[in-house]
Amino acid sequence: MSESERSLNFLEHIIEEDLKNGFPKDQLRFRFPPEPNGYLHVGHASSICLNFGLGLRYNAPVNLRFDDTNPAKEEQEYVDAIKRDVEWLGYEWSTERYASDYFQQLYDWAVFLIKEGKAYVDSQTSEEMATQKGSPTEPGVESPFRDRSVAENLALFEGMKSGDFEEGKHVLRAKIDMSSSNMLMRDPIMYRVLHKEHHRTNTDWCIYPMYDWTHGESDYIEQVSHSLCTLEFAMHRELYDWFLDQVVKDEKVRPKQREFARRNLSHTVVSKRKLLRLVEEGVVNGWDDPRMPTISGLRRRGFTPESIRNFADTIGIAKRENLIDVSLLEFQVRDHLNKVAPRVMGVLNPLKVVITNYPEGEEEWLDAENNPEDDSAGSRQVPFSREIYIEKEDFREEANKKFFRLKLGKEVRLKNAYIIKAESCTKDENGNIIEVQCAYDPKSKSGSGTEESLRKVKGTLHWVSIEHAIEAEVRLYDRLFTDESPDTHKDKDFMEFINPDSLQVVTGYLEPSLKNAQIEDRVQFQRLGYFCVDPDTSPEKLVFNRTVGLRDSWAKIQQKS
Repeated sequence: MSESERSLNFLEHIIEEDLKNGFPKDQLRFRFPPEPNGYLHVGHASSICLNFGLGLRYNAPVNLRFDDTNPAKEEQEYVDAIKRDVEWLGYEWSTERYASDYFQQLYDWAVFLIKEGKAYVDSQTSEEMATQKGSPTEPGVESPFRDRSVAENLALFEGMKSGDFEEGKHVLRAKIDMSSSNMLMRDPIMYRVLHKEHHRTNTDWCIYPMYDWTHGESDYIEQVSHSLCTLEFAMHRELYDWFLDQVVKDEKVRPKQREFARRNLSHTVVSKRKLLRLVEEGVVNGWDDPRMPTISGLRRRGFTPESIRNFADTIGIAKRENLIDVSLLEFQVRDHLNKVAPRVMGVLNPLKVVITNYPEGEEEWLDAENNPEDDSAGSRQVPFSREIYIEKEDFREEANKKFFRLKLGKEVRLKNAYIIKAESCTKDENGNIIEVQCAYDPKSKSGSGTEESLRKVKGTLHWVSIEHAIEAEVRLYDRLFTDESPDTHKDKDFMEFINPDSLQVVTGYLEPSLKNAQIEDRVQFQRLGYFCVDPDTSPEKLVFNRTVGLRDSWAKIQQKS
């Protein structure tokens, strides 16, 4: 769908209305403001696509600003990961900014508010402040320190900055309205003491600004025109505007905060705290584990930037939160990989087949199309020999008429090769089939143009030549949780819904064209699904991750609705 064809979302309508009312188009500016306290997840991807998409739509700059005001939880590792994720998704930011860039300006403005009688140093404990703040139905009680003199407040605030006080001894609060119906307006905290080393400012500061004080002021400094947040910040808008009222004294652009609904993904959690717990307790193997909903996890699993952008565009921007079935995300990556992923053959649950009338020691290389969806993809050569592997589930001694794969006395076609007929099978001492003996029709070679090659049989199987097959570790990933909303149960911990079968590791036997596959290469194992080369791959061992199966479960859900 082209940009001109699609309908506008409600945020775009707001921007269009502002432009219609005289806001200069060349002053539009957006930002994506993550806190570097974890890896970005698929929910952040929607916000990235929204803000950078608006930048592209209106040819406006988009800043990448790190909300780095809590050194206790933030690390350079997360900054680097976030930048990689945004770039991988295909976006370029105009300017890289940090809230810490503005620490001095924010401090100076805080001093100004103290001098104006609009901020004060409170020496209550956090428990005392929580009690005196009241409740949604009861007004708060003013702090006993609310009427400190300007001189005392300035001296204490300077002492906080200089490191004279321990953590929790004092905070700086805005003096607003303890009876406000919006509890965020009841003298919110602006600064707290933290004796922690910051990843950029080291130990230069002993006080750190709170989110609500930092965010709007940072938007103003950067001249962000539209500050777009998730719905949880809707109640913060009044405070956002109050803080701006105190510092906006010129004709510069005044930022406008507007909110959109968070879209939750089924069968996962996106809380950074909960994702960190999965990592720390060893449920997953790091932030980029392919079962994680992080962008780096999706990338490692084999998702493409295009599929994630298409997913964000499909779910759109809304005013109400809802649960998006993970099948839609799987549909998007399946749809894109179908167009771009080369087709190859691999067997994950092997059963040996001996073609008894094929000459021993002989081999031939057959032509195989790389991608029927892409005329420019070309073809490759696949080796064929007397002994091959097929999938165990593709053979039965006896089966009903609906089983169109290999069974005794019946024929199937081997993909890109010959028609074979099962004649007998060999079993081990436990009665398990370990080998199938077949005969092939030498005139039925695919693409040869003979009458026999055009003969129709109902089943077509993928296979690999045993002599030429390369072994690979194949990791079969499934959903990490068995429940579609694992973190919404009040009486149960989300960890109780961990899927014990979310990862199975098998040995796969692959056609030799994959010998030199590179990390993040994506392919379709024919009849099995889409797979991606994992970073654990080495010259000694090839490792593949299953991205998604071939089955289009989302389409079936749509048909039922």
